[in-house]
Amino acid sequence: MGIISVLIAIMIVYYFIRKANKNTYNVKLNKIDVQPTRDYVNPTQMNVLHLSDLHLENLSISPEELYNKVKDEKIDLIAITGDFLDRKRSIPKLVPYLDILKRITPTHGIYAVFGNHDYFLRNKNFEKLKQLLEEYGVKTFQNENESLVIHGHRLNLIGIDDFSSKRSNLIESYSSLKAGYNLVLTHDPNLVLHMKDYHFDYLLSGHFHGGQICYPKPYHLVKMGKLVRMNMIKGFHIHDGKRFYINEGLGQTGVNIRVRSNPEITIHRLTLGTESTRQAI
Repeated sequence: MGIISVLIAIMIVYYFIRKANKNTYNVKLNKIDVQPTRDYVNPTQMNVLHLSDLHLENLSISPEELYNKVKDEKIDLIAITGDFLDRKRSIPKLVPYLDILKRITPTHGIYAVFGNHDYFLRNKNFEKLKQLLEEYGVKTFQNENESLVIHGHRLNLIGIDDFSSKRSNLIESYSSLKAGYNLVLTHDPNLVLHMKDYHFDYLLSGHFHGGQICYPKPYHLVKMGKLVRMNMIKGFHIHDGKRFYINEGLGQTGVNIRVRSNPEITIHRLTLGTESTRQAI
């Protein structure tokens, strides 16, 4: 009887692990329309494809499946917010995904920041990752910014390095910035709690995986910063009047399972323009 009970328990555990692994293949494509907070003259819209937390060691979606998810969408810019991989042997696995990103042909390029797991590589192996990204046309930021002029309107891309590993430098990231629409890319969204004096119109991040294992709640995230205790672990949020999004990520960390969380691809529609000076009568 004891052996039968153990076998039943093993079968139950196996069933739930298999089901949790199956969830990692159920990738959601979510679209977010980021409405402007003020009136613009001659506004223009652009679509930003946001990917985060690929974690190539535990990634269920194939490059071709990723392409099929977005091939019919108009993509103006691709933003990737860190945690590509953990180990140097995974670096070659990134190549077919980079091929796909180039195949999407975003109008205004591909931009990325790094996450805490990327820095596990250290020294020359981290440089190999960075060099590979740049060879495939991915502009990487480490507390830097770059401005694009799109239909006469300035878009400031601000790439802030990983907050969780104490690499963020807001002063450097905002250095010499001109007036425009400020789009921040960063890995750990807890950074927003320290940006009261730094303006951004929208911020894209990842890091939490939407909890990844949420049963009944993602209690294991409690050590990952104050945002978790504020119940901000995924999706669209506002803090200090500024809007940001926490992507659930494409891959998984630790084990390749998800419970009440799905891999996520997001497309954000932003509105750029020159602020109207017209006064109400």
